[in-house]
Amino acid sequence: MSRQALIVIDLQNDYFPGGRYPLWNADATLDTVEAAILDARSANVPVVLVQHVADASKGVAPFFNAGTPGVEIHTRILAAAPDAPIVVKTAADSFHHTSLEQTLSALDVDTLLICGMMTQNCVTHTAISKAAEKYTVKVLRDGCTTVDQMIHGIALSGLSTRIPLIESESAF
Repeated sequence: MSRQALIVIDLQNDYFPGGRYPLWNADATLDTVEAAILDARSANVPVVLVQHVADASKGVAPFFNAGTPGVEIHTRILAAAPDAPIVVKTAADSFHHTSLEQTLSALDVDTLLICGMMTQNCVTHTAISKAAEKYTVKVLRDGCTTVDQMIHGIALSGLSTRIPLIESESAF
């Protein structure tokens, strides 16, 4: 039997209304991801939160700068998964120079259920990361979003040739 983990990527304040880079469908995605976290916890599936923090050595970024309200993980996500480990990243691939692989190893998982923001960038790059090849990877189609509906659809279409896309309600 597989041991799953739900990976929640970059549900951070800057991507929501009032943030520095609000995304299309962000509130609906938040609802879906929050429900997926609750379903995961009910099924004893561990949740891992991923937080993007801009690389300060490259100067001030348009969003996700350390110490700003926008870099913080959305409070509803933190409330839904208060004990989840948080992996901090500075690149699109959540495995790149992070503790994600060690975290997953400690959880003894072999299947990743990925959701988050942005579909064409951090979600895709994490799902097809070289480091993810040792896992069965699935993406929650309804648990992702990006700058607009068309880019979201294009990204999912491209990803679907390599990674199964599933609906969040059938994930657990």
